[in-house]
Amino acid sequence: MTGIEHPETFHGLPVLTLPGPDGQGTSSLPAAGSVAWRLESAWQGDLTFATLWRHFIDTVDTTRVRALLIGPWWQEEYESFAPVVDLLVGDADRFPALRALFLADVVSEECEVSWLEMADVTPVVEAFGSLEELTVRGGGEEVDDKRTTLGLRPVRHTSLRKLRFESGGLSADIVRAIGASELPALEHLELWLGSSWYGGNVGVEDLAPLLSGASFPALRHLGLQNSEIQDEIAAAVASAPVVAQLESLSLSMGTLSDQGAEALLSGQPLTHLTSLDLHHHYMSGALVKRLTGLLGTDRVSADADEAEDWDPDEDEFRYVAVSE
Repeated sequence: MTGIEHPETFHGLPVLTLPGPDGQGTSSLPAAGSVAWRLESAWQGDLTFATLWRHFIDTVDTTRVRALLIGPWWQEEYESFAPVVDLLVGDADRFPALRALFLADVVSEECEVSWLEMADVTPVVEAFGSLEELTVRGGGEEVDDKRTTLGLRPVRHTSLRKLRFESGGLSADIVRAIGASELPALEHLELWLGSSWYGGNVGVEDLAPLLSGASFPALRHLGLQNSEIQDEIAAAVASAPVVAQLESLSLSMGTLSDQGAEALLSGQPLTHLTSLDLHHHYMSGALVKRLTGLLGTDRVSADADEAEDWDPDEDEFRYVAVSE
């Protein structure tokens, strides 16, 4: 998971990892609403996530908790996220102030993104009606024929403003469910589509509801990122009605080449955008110069990152930033 780290802040709050039941410092915890609480139970002896969850509820005034991150929830072996979903949903009424939730705040040293054994997160979305920000990490291929699939069904949620799915291989079912959802307050949508090697099977046709501009009238930022079909996505975005309502656009982390850049340059105007993020790309210097000349270097991010040494004359393999 290149470049993925645990966030130091979430929903504008500093992140604090809750000490376990036998840990130091539980007597001097900050006010419940002053931090984003992070829970992790992995590699802590016999501590199960269920035990840690009960400790959290008994130790912290959950009625004032505003932001929550779920870190590694297993013990020695990777386990399904489904029991964590059950705990969240079962105790949802204890969190009336919760506005932000990060499911699977896990980095590669703990578990590769494609190995995370996720679950259907729809019940969580439905249970927290005041949620404003949701980040979900995971998705990818099966591991040892036992991986639980990340799932989402179409939902109606009137408060959600920011939605992120970070994946090395996002299922088209997830994208179609988002497109079929009623999210009238949604302002920020970010999707890491990933690689077909790790379960990513999203096609441009699956993005049609998102690109139409009709699904989310309040949308101001759209990120269609980390994709093997970044050129096709760029071509679709070049004529997509949604672009006119956006303030910022990200087509970063994927395999964007001169072909996609040419489509953007020959498509609808982008000069109203305050930010165009194209970092980790496979464009030539000439095309990068044309794009930055269009919007200005202060509004275009086009660092090549790991792809900077790619040689098109060698027919080298193009890769996304986050896959395994």
